[in-house]
Amino acid sequence: MVAQAGIEPAKYQAEVEAELASILTFWMKHSPDTERGGFVGRLSDTGQVDSDAPKGSVLNARILWTFSAAYRQTGNAAYRDIADRAYQYFITHFLDETYGGVYWSVNPAGKPLNTRKQIYSLAFAIYGLSEHYRISQEPAALKACQELYTWIERYSFDRAEGGYLEAFSREGALLNDLRLSEKDRNDPKTMNTHLHILEGYANLYRIWPDAGLGQQIRGLLATFQMHILDADTHQMRLFFTPDWQPTANLVSFGHDIEASWLLLEAAEVLGDEKLIHQFKQIAVAMAQATMAGVQPDGSLYHELDRDRNHYDTHREWWVSAEAMVGFLNAYQLTGQAHFYQQSVQVWQFAQMHLLDRERGEWRWGVLDDYQPMTGEDKIGFWKCPYHNVRACLEVINRCQTLS
Repeated sequence: MVAQAGIEPAKYQAEVEAELASILTFWMKHSPDTERGGFVGRLSDTGQVDSDAPKGSVLNARILWTFSAAYRQTGNAAYRDIADRAYQYFITHFLDETYGGVYWSVNPAGKPLNTRKQIYSLAFAIYGLSEHYRISQEPAALKACQELYTWIERYSFDRAEGGYLEAFSREGALLNDLRLSEKDRNDPKTMNTHLHILEGYANLYRIWPDAGLGQQIRGLLATFQMHILDADTHQMRLFFTPDWQPTANLVSFGHDIEASWLLLEAAEVLGDEKLIHQFKQIAVAMAQATMAGVQPDGSLYHELDRDRNHYDTHREWWVSAEAMVGFLNAYQLTGQAHFYQQSVQVWQFAQMHLLDRERGEWRWGVLDDYQPMTGEDKIGFWKCPYHNVRACLEVINRCQTLS
C-alpha cells in the first residue's frame, strides 16, 4: 500500500536518519557560545553571529530537549555532551531561584534580562528538563520540573474557568501585555500555550507519574475537546477570552497537524484506553482537516484567515516538520495510503526548498514563489532544532514499525 508514494518506509527512514545527523552536526558546530558559555543568541541566515543578541529561555529549553532526545534514541556520546552543556547552562542561568519559574531571557553573559514569566516558556523548560532526566536520572532535573509544575499550577491555572493564563511578572502578578510575541494577539488564553503545557506535562508524567499531574493532563485534554477543537471543522481555535470565547477566526495548519499527534501522545502517556480511542479518532479527523492547507507541491500553507478568506501562503520549516509526523501518524492509525504519501511529499518539499545545502540546517521558510525568506534567523529566539529533529526522530521510530 505505502509503495504508492514512490518511497518505501526503509528509504524514508534512511533519508531522515541522514538529515538528523546533518541538523545536529550544524547545531554542535554553530550554536555553542565558546566565549561566554551556553549557546549563541542569534545566528543570521547568512551565518553571522550576533554577539549582542539576548539568549532566550525557549531556545535553550528546546536545545536541551533536542540533544537529550537525540542521545536517548541514538546513544551518540557527542549528543550527550551538548545535552549536558544545555542542562548546566539552563539550571544555572534561567531558573529564578528567588521567585521560581524561568526568566524569558538572559543577556549574552547569562544575567537576567527579561524576567517576565511566560507560561509557554515554563512549559518548554519542563519539556527539556524532563527529557534530560530520562538520560541522566539527575535528581536536580526532576526537582526543577516539579517546582516549575507547581509554579504554573499556583499562578496560571484558572480554577474558575479551566485552562491556563498566559504571562506573569517575575513575582507572579498577571501582566497586562500577555503576548508571546509581537505577532500574537493580547489574549489571556491561547491554543499555543495550552498545547505546549500538555506536551511538557506529558513528558514529565513519564518520569513522575503523580496523580495530581495526571489529573491536570486529563483536564487539558478535556479543555481541547470542549473549547479549543472545533467539532465541526476538526481545526483548532487559537485565541480566547478567560471564559473561552474565541477572539479570532484563524486556522493554523501547522499547529493543527502538530496537535493531532501530540494530543494522542498525551492520552497514551496516561494509559487510559477510552481516552486513547477518542484521541485516535481526533488525530485522524484533524489530519484529514489539515489537508485543506495542502498544496500540489506537497507543502502546507501557513495560515487561513476565515473572516477575509485569505491564506498566508508562505511555508515555514516547522510546519513541514510537524506535517511529516502528523500525516505519518494518521497513516499508522488508518492504513490509508494518502496519509503516508502526504508525509513523504512534505518531506520531499522540505528537501527541495527548505534544507539549506550551502550553509546547513533548514531555512526559516520560502515564499509562494519558492524564494527563501531572507533576513530570518538560522538560530534565534524562535529558530531552533526542536521541530525538525523531533520530526526526524519520530519518522525513524515510526518507519521502523512499517518496514
